[in-house]
Amino acid sequence: MRYYSEDHEWIVVEGNVATIGISEYAANELGDITYVELPAEGDDVTIGDTLGVVESVKAASDIYSPLSGTVSAVNENLEDEPNLVNDSPEDKGWICRISGFDSSELDDMMSEDAYQKFLKEIS
Repeated sequence: MRYYSEDHEWIVVEGNVATIGISEYAANELGDITYVELPAEGDDVTIGDTLGVVESVKAASDIYSPLSGTVSAVNENLEDEPNLVNDSPEDKGWICRISGFDSSELDDMMSEDAYQKFLKEIS
């Protein structure tokens, strides 16, 4: 199952690892992404902490952690190919993976259907 935050981050949980990225909506709003600042592996993060920054031709935008835990992997492909976030924001353009999180934190996230309704409300 995919979860979404109001800040347009998504999460997919596999076992005890959560993969995090930005939504297709957010990638489209940003325009052509030119740089992605990634968190460091091993960093401990809390919900709401800045995980990194996505820079585009339009703006720079912080990526906020939707979970608390430890960064266990980063998508190093984004260093040379930041456009992966535009081309495949909810697959190959993932930002990082977090482990050691409390799954109850997912209760505050939106389902895909709820996120689609949220997008209609804000547009």
